[in-house]
Amino acid sequence: MDISDEGLTLDRQWIELGNNVCGVLRGCRDASAVAARFVGAGWSSRSSSWHGYELETSWCQMEIDPIDGPDVLLNGVVDPARLGDLGRLLGCFGLPYELELSDENNALVREIRG
Repeated sequence: MDISDEGLTLDRQWIELGNNVCGVLRGCRDASAVAARFVGAGWSSRSSSWHGYELETSWCQMEIDPIDGPDVLLNGVVDPARLGDLGRLLGCFGLPYELELSDENNALVREIRG
């Protein structure tokens, strides 16, 4: 259940913003299991590589990819006002995380951890 096109698509205004969020999910080796959690929360998910997924809703679109070791990387675009919502969702999933929000000049604007 890690693939679903049932969720919302990213609002056009955020597509034009470009990638502004990156981070790491600690202690979860399987991006498929992470994708399944997002699908369960109403997001869409599609395979983006052998082991990676693209996750999407109206206010966020990101790719998650496992790396060597126990972590999963994420990057994409998020409505800057909803970064905290993304963090709370990851917290509800029980996933320790570190997220960084950048502005249009790639300058770090905000960091959150959970």
